Amino acid sequence: MELSIELGTIVLFGSMLLILITGLPVVFVMGGIATLFTILLNGFDATMGIYMSIWSTFTIQMLLAIPLFLLMASVLQHSGIADDAYEMFHKWMGGLNGGLAIGTVVVCLIFAALTGTSGAATVSMGLIAIPSMLKRGYNKHMVIGTVAAGGVIGIIVPPSVIMILYAMIAHEPIGKMFLGGVVPGTTGAILFCIYIGIRSWINPQFGPALPPSERATWIEKLISLKAMILPILLIVAVLGSIWGGMATPTEAAAVGAFGSFICAGIYGRLNPKMLKDTTTQAFRLTAMAFWILGAATAFSNLYTQMGAREMIQGFISSLDVNPWTILIIMQLSLFILGTIVDDYAIIMLAGPIYVPIIKMLGFDPLWFGILFILNMSQAYLTPPYGFNLFYLRGLTPFIKESTGIEITMWDIYRGVFPFVGLKGLNLILMMVFPRLVLWLPTLVYG
Repeated sequence: MELSIELGTIVLFGSMLLILITGLPVVFVMGGIATLFTILLNGFDATMGIYMSIWSTFTIQMLLAIPLFLLMASVLQHSGIADDAYEMFHKWMGGLNGGLAIGTVVVCLIFAALTGTSGAATVSMGLIAIPSMLKRGYNKHMVIGTVAAGGVIGIIVPPSVIMILYAMIAHEPIGKMFLGGVVPGTTGAILFCIYIGIRSWINPQFGPALPPSERATWIEKLISLKAMILPILLIVAVLGSIWGGMATPTEAAAVGAFGSFICAGIYGRLNPKMLKDTTTQAFRLTAMAFWILGAATAFSNLYTQMGAREMIQGFISSLDVNPWTILIIMQLSLFILGTIVDDYAIIMLAGPIYVPIIKMLGFDPLWFGILFILNMSQAYLTPPYGFNLFYLRGLTPFIKESTGIEITMWDIYRGVFPFVGLKGLNLILMMVFPRLVLWLPTLVYG
């Protein structure tokens, strides 16, 4: 059976979208389509090529960092660090309108620099901060949006798990990628805090300040700063070992995982039940990630073998348009894909096609990689596939039990909408001012 690349593109992606609408998990959709069309186009014996391509992907040493960072995130989620960090910002920021929400964003930023994932910060802050703010009269939509958007910072600032995937595909140094995410992640958190502060200042009912009787004294505030000692030490151990050239990302991930167990021990949370829960959670997340990687690899390889890269490069070369127009079209396509497909799958699918085009157009692939990651962070907030929306939906029974306030799916959508706009603004800033992304990697690595 022969199929032109133009018709193949329509058939492959049309089939994928139609089947995704049924609710079948993306791993089965992409893997099933890749297997079926490989057999139809090349015969049953060609399925051995699927096995070999997936196996070669799984044996890349850099990917060993993913389960280690996921284990670190799982342990830290149960260690008590998030509780103490939130309590500290509760003491320092509670006296301001919107202060608890601003503190939540900062805790998410710290947790992001510890875990490299979105789920750990979203679930931890969902259990700790959402009931705390709702009980103090905060607007439920702003509370939900704050936690959902704050958790997304985890995939932007180092050590980001999906940055490892992009670095593998684009052949970019992971240390530079990590450094490139520092400013965009921090800028995004600042935009969230500014929005929360202005909105609470205009309408104090959205984020009322704590009454004077509940505010901490200066002595209590200073004592609470001890909550930052362990997070800072762990961040320095993980990221400092990479940037200082003392460890590879995989070795640094092992340092972080070991350090997270030490933190749990210091907080008195290291026990058999905690070990079972965290390792099981890390195993499940790792299995999910690698299943998606395998399916996306099979789909991407099939599409590439059909001539996708040559078709797209030839099409772009024939266009008489500004390269920035093509870049913007790419970003829009990534945003649309993010509403229906997992971010891991998008990187494995679009990365091998887009990165060579970006290089051909003369753009910096590291800078484009950060734009790619920023766009993928939108995917965690945009329905219907947004991961963080599902995380928060899973927490709604606990929230109702502890506060008596019901959170519907519509409340979650409405809460994240302003933050999706802020993330779009952050992406535009990084596009218009590339030096915001590149100056730190250049400063450290030259």
